[in-house]
Amino acid sequence: MCSDANGEVESSVSNIGTEGSERYGRAQAWELLTQWTLSESLRKHALAVEACVTACGDAEADRLGLAGAERSALIDLYSTTALLHDFDYERHPTAEEHPFVGVRELERLGWPIELRTAILGHAQYSGVPRVTHLDKSLFACDELSGFLTACALVKPTKAIADVEVASVRKKLKDKAFARGVNRVDVIQGAAELGVDLDAHIAFCLEAMKKRAPELGL
Repeated sequence: MCSDANGEVESSVSNIGTEGSERYGRAQAWELLTQWTLSESLRKHALAVEACVTACGDAEADRLGLAGAERSALIDLYSTTALLHDFDYERHPTAEEHPFVGVRELERLGWPIELRTAILGHAQYSGVPRVTHLDKSLFACDELSGFLTACALVKPTKAIADVEVASVRKKLKDKAFARGVNRVDVIQGAAELGVDLDAHIAFCLEAMKKRAPELGL
């Protein structure tokens, strides 16, 4: 479901190589994230966004008919982009610095331009347009995954398995709930992907449910 309705979104796959996969894979992204981010909640947020964005990458790989190394490279790109999208936030939380400081560090370290561009684009104030499916997936999943986490944590069980689309939509209308989540970004994110909001919520819920133990949900 995490695909452009008309199949017209430019894929990030065209510029991906597999040569740097050992240097710029998930293990390296997680190591960098944990070096810069000590907060358990911020790490869990990165994992939640990763669950949703990686699911988008998997769906995009299906749409493009990718297999083997090419498929793995695409999905790794989505995974690492999600893990690193806020890796500098704990040290540099202001709009003047985040995500710009982090992206400069990623450039210095040689991380792919597709990853860096998507990370810049997830911040509305950066002025960087969201063009590729990766760009749009990160933006569409960032705020929503945080909101879904909040919806799970107010359940008696604190389990994402008990969160339903209808309750999420109801809570989105409650401005007092999870005040830090930008509702406009949630709605705009689904629109940019060309998918129905309810369908996108269901898609992300399913992705997070599959990794519930890792997310502490």
